[in-house]
Amino acid sequence: MTKKSDLLDIDLNEELAAIRAQKAGKNVLRKKKLKDPSDVATIRHRLGLTQEAFSGLLGISVQTLRNWEQGTRKPRGPAMALLRIVERNPKVLFS
Repeated sequence: MTKKSDLLDIDLNEELAAIRAQKAGKNVLRKKKLKDPSDVATIRHRLGLTQEAFSGLLGISVQTLRNWEQGTRKPRGPAMALLRIVERNPKVLFS
């Protein structure tokens, strides 16, 4: 039986087998480049949210969101991961 992650669209058992094979020296792990999410303003507009509402749901300040939308700062690390998830499955913000 395979377990597929809905958010990442990967087969978890297949990935674990690849990790075990790499640790045993049998092969080299594959690398998958994640696609950057759309710009923050586009995601927010698709959801029909104000800056205040969207920043509240993301757990960031309105000023941070404005900086991202104006291009003076860029989301990094966990923020990028969260935006990828929200873009693919917006329902996660409301559950």
